[in-house]
Amino acid sequence: MDYELAVDGDHGPIPGGTSVLLVHPSTAETDRVDTDFLKTDTDHFLVISTRTTAREVTQKLDYYDVDEDRAVILDTLSVERGYSRRTRDDVHYVNSPDDLDGIVEQTERFLDAHEGKLRVSFDSVTELAYYAGEEQARDAVERILDLLETHDAVGLFHLSTEVHDDDVLAGYRERFDLVIELGEDDTLEIHE
Repeated sequence: MDYELAVDGDHGPIPGGTSVLLVHPSTAETDRVDTDFLKTDTDHFLVISTRTTAREVTQKLDYYDVDEDRAVILDTLSVERGYSRRTRDDVHYVNSPDDLDGIVEQTERFLDAHEGKLRVSFDSVTELAYYAGEEQARDAVERILDLLETHDAVGLFHLSTEVHDDDVLAGYRERFDLVIELGEDDTLEIHE
């Protein structure tokens, strides 16, 4: 199954199982890229948020006119921060942002429970590494990438260029099928 990449009009389709790394400076506007990726050529999508709460993700989807009926949100922050949590079928929680097994298990549940064209947005790997450590974050990302391949889904993973060492950035760049460079001026470059 092929998917439209949906973040650059000049790029052709990408096959199911494709992993996309969005590298960006911390001040770049990633929401536009993320929501373009999620709202096109998609039956269902999962937003794994280690950076914002489910409420903030919902606000972002609404602002960018993304169909929330297709959305499932995994909120990793609200429990740890003591925020109230509304139980809904389309919002799930883990106990803390470093609950790597919980994040991977929720991702697998989403992929097992839905059919059609499935997308995953992971915002962000940088925040996950902050809470869980670089090595542990990398392991969780690897596990999720394997799930994407198994389920013929595609995923977009956010990574800040200003936080990680050069060797960590290089390792991620090598592991992903496509790398999207988002500049300070919101220009996009795609590397295969």
